[in-house]
Amino acid sequence: MRAITDRYLKYVLLSLLVFFFCPQAFALDPGEVLVIANLNAAKSKGLAKYYMNKRHVPEKNLILLFMTDRETCTRGEYEKKAIPPIRRFLDQNRHIRAIVTMFGVPLRIASPEKSQAEKAKLQEFETQKKILEDQLNNGEIIDLKVKQKKQDDLSRLKKTITDYLKTIDKVASFDSELSLIKKGKYDLNMWLPNPYYLGFRNQKTKIKQSEVLMTSRLDGANETIVKRIINDSIEAETNGLKGSAYFDARWEDPGTKKVSGYTFYDKSIHRASQLLSKKNRIRVILNDDMTLFQKGESLNTALYCGWYSLAKYIDAFTWQKGSVGYHIASAECSTLKRETSQVWCKKMLDNGIAATVGPVGEPYVQAFPVPQIFFNYLTEGYLTLAESYIISLPYLSWKMVLVGDPLYKLNLVRNVINKRKI
Repeated sequence: MRAITDRYLKYVLLSLLVFFFCPQAFALDPGEVLVIANLNAAKSKGLAKYYMNKRHVPEKNLILLFMTDRETCTRGEYEKKAIPPIRRFLDQNRHIRAIVTMFGVPLRIASPEKSQAEKAKLQEFETQKKILEDQLNNGEIIDLKVKQKKQDDLSRLKKTITDYLKTIDKVASFDSELSLIKKGKYDLNMWLPNPYYLGFRNQKTKIKQSEVLMTSRLDGANETIVKRIINDSIEAETNGLKGSAYFDARWEDPGTKKVSGYTFYDKSIHRASQLLSKKNRIRVILNDDMTLFQKGESLNTALYCGWYSLAKYIDAFTWQKGSVGYHIASAECSTLKRETSQVWCKKMLDNGIAATVGPVGEPYVQAFPVPQIFFNYLTEGYLTLAESYIISLPYLSWKMVLVGDPLYKLNLVRNVINKRKI
């Protein structure tokens, strides 16, 4: 009787936690999923129908866009061809909580032209920069102290220009922008804090939870990969996900030391591995030195998180059916189609993973889903893939993409022999 009581209490506590932080992001149902396909892309509509049939998503929950079939669309095309039909549907179907974009729907939204104010500001910076460079290069400054001050001023100005360019970055993933389609106008410069992210639970954000939809995509290099993602997710959900979890940190656990940036995410990888080990959910292998897992070292991979091999996938993994993982590095989801690309999202999907996460450009490390939150809730088995993602994702209207079945709910087959790679 005690075992049943403990299990029940665990479920109740998890339910209370999730409902308190994100009351609408729980128990996603097929009827709450909207599917978006592109009539201008071969296979897109057919794959949408295939998914909807497999997952019992109502036929009416399909919107067919007609826009470019390239991986990048303009901001104008997104606003004119995607937003109106989707908003009309959502206005009449307020129960929708998640959107899945299909193969053929653009992956990335390009930046619109800079505003006059932005152009003027950049021109002002460039003028100041040229004046300082001319003063330093014309040989007229003899005093070393004056010269050093000018060099310091130039370094500060270059940093100011770099920081300003970051703040006016309007490039976004198609799906991340879709997550805010219920909201009216909002600032497109850089990112917006996600009100569902557990790390912001005590903070006031500009966006309300009621204005956010969960998003993911079913995509890959070809139709076969997309069907495999769908089928593998359903099979693993039914029969159980088998295999091991591989976590690839770069440094030893910093313990209770307060950290930020890459060190924060490295520590979070440690915490994710420790949580799964402590709760005996899955066999865990942790690598905590500067090397990365190499070919033959990550057999039967069910879960993975690591960093940092930029746009250079390392073929160390044999992915299990239903496997989930992501690599923390810039622009690893900049393409899912280009044959010669070695970005991690594309190559993981090519090689058999069922779900992954990555950015379409430079996201800055703090934009990635936090590993300890994502893998903890995903492996509990109560939240779906899309729900685990939304509560671990710090920012919206930004670069990140979730590829995978939003309804996928992990069902781990426990085979626990924890091991640490030296």
